[in-house]
Amino acid sequence: MADKSRPERPHVSSDTVTTVLKRVIAENGRDHIKGYGLAVISLAIVALTTAFTAWIMESVVNEAFANKRADLVILICGSIFVAFVLRGFATYFQAVILAKIGNNIVARYQRRLYSHLMALSVGFFSESRSAYLAAQISQNVTGIRDVLNMTVTSVARDFLTLIALIAVMLSKDWILTLIVFFVAPPLLIGLRYVSKRLRSATRESVELNSHVLGAMQETVQGITIVKAFTMEAQLRDKVEGIIARAENRSNRIARLSERTAPMTEAFAGFAISGVLGYAAYRSIYGGILPGAFFSFVTALLMAYEPAKRLARLQVSLERAVVNARMIYEILDLAPRQADRPDAKALVVSDATITFKDVHFGYSETETILKGLNFTAEGGKTTALVGPSGAGKSTVISLIPRFYDPAEGEILIDGQDIAHVTKQSLRNAIAYVSQQPYLFEGTIRDNIRYGRPEATDAEIEEAARHAYAHDFILAQPLGYETPVGENGVTLSGGQRQRLSIARALVRNAPILLLDEATSALDTESEQAVQKALDEAMSGRTVVVIAHRLSTVVRADKIIVMQDGMVVEEGSHQALADRENGLYARLNSLQAPAANTGKNAE
Repeated sequence: MADKSRPERPHVSSDTVTTVLKRVIAENGRDHIKGYGLAVISLAIVALTTAFTAWIMESVVNEAFANKRADLVILICGSIFVAFVLRGFATYFQAVILAKIGNNIVARYQRRLYSHLMALSVGFFSESRSAYLAAQISQNVTGIRDVLNMTVTSVARDFLTLIALIAVMLSKDWILTLIVFFVAPPLLIGLRYVSKRLRSATRESVELNSHVLGAMQETVQGITIVKAFTMEAQLRDKVEGIIARAENRSNRIARLSERTAPMTEAFAGFAISGVLGYAAYRSIYGGILPGAFFSFVTALLMAYEPAKRLARLQVSLERAVVNARMIYEILDLAPRQADRPDAKALVVSDATITFKDVHFGYSETETILKGLNFTAEGGKTTALVGPSGAGKSTVISLIPRFYDPAEGEILIDGQDIAHVTKQSLRNAIAYVSQQPYLFEGTIRDNIRYGRPEATDAEIEEAARHAYAHDFILAQPLGYETPVGENGVTLSGGQRQRLSIARALVRNAPILLLDEATSALDTESEQAVQKALDEAMSGRTVVVIAHRLSTVVRADKIIVMQDGMVVEEGSHQALADRENGLYARLNSLQAPAANTGKNAE
């Protein structure tokens, strides 16, 4: 049977600019068609007023300076003033409209990404570095906005402006216009070559910059370990190496991107010098009024900027599309643990958990559980003990379907959890991990995450049962005290008791405890153990025990080794068994426990 636990992996896409552009438009165009329509109208006004300014220059030169028609000067100046005012307002409106649409698109994809990440399995996050993932998302999410905005502004402003100015140039002198466009094909071929080279370099740059941000974030999060182990020099060398590679890649992108400058400038220089030479010849030897020439040159100079932006469009789009494509690689990941079509809500009676011949490995090349069989009886406490690597934490991960077994069944009250909805399954489970995690917000917020609809009274009652109420009231703002990033302002024992309070307020029939006291000092362990005793009352509990002294009162102890059950029974029965694994583990820990008591 295929390993269903294998995590989702992003597929590196090779979609073209056109493919990505079509998808972006399909997903966002309809919702913003009105806004884009208004932006296009505003940009068209910008294009037309720009072309009008060039077109009227013939009248300015011929009528005002050559023919000296004073009666037309006021009309000409007034029309130019109106054109500039219209262009100013049109520029303002299109900028505001496109900014609002762009901000909405970024917010939409941020929400969509967050929602999609929540749907992916735990395996995906186990295989992905969280810092790198966060950096990649923050860098790339604006790519989709940029793809649309660049397309709209280039088509509606630059392209329309260029067409209108070309029309002015043709109306003034079609021969000069042909001279201008004589060198256009070589320029386009050169820009196409640059854009192809830029595509791969941009993707590499994005990934390297994500690694830089990820490495910095990890250093900040683990700063105490960095300082304690004097890792500064090692990490500095590592990060500086990544930064150097990112710098080199960015420099290569700059060299590629800016190659368009000499191309376009050479094109402009050739075209303008050719036009000036031809116009000067006609004016000197043909006696033609200079108005049309000035109008043509004005249109040509005004056309230079939109033409240059359009020439660079594919290069700019390549960079934006790389960002957008990397976001789509995440969004296109199909969750491997979606509810099955026949999935029903879990119905819990006494919450008996049964493992039947369960096989599991985190990858296709390893096997952690090898035909695991045991039953955790409803309303009782079942402890999992054994040496490191026996598979205890894996068992805890399989019950809420963080992963799916490769073979076998996991049943709750006779219902295969693979055929129930994950929402109903996890609603029936409360979980306390070895390393409690607190989220940004207040103490009350963190307890309420166990059950969002819980009242303040229920939250405080859960805190009392978790022996957390007193230390909470001792905080500066009581239950409204901010906990800081991951509860940095609280001790390990306090964080763990808040984690237990969060589990208690959930009021779930099944409680999973993953070595909840192993990282605590003796005093904190005693306080947390009291809280756990309260939490375990009347529930089906599966607990991983690092210290066997914490599970002597368990109804059943499952001894695991090498992914299988090797012993099962009560503490006393297993401790009295000669040559048993549990008896050996118990004897190893007993001297340490006695030493601790004597020290007290």
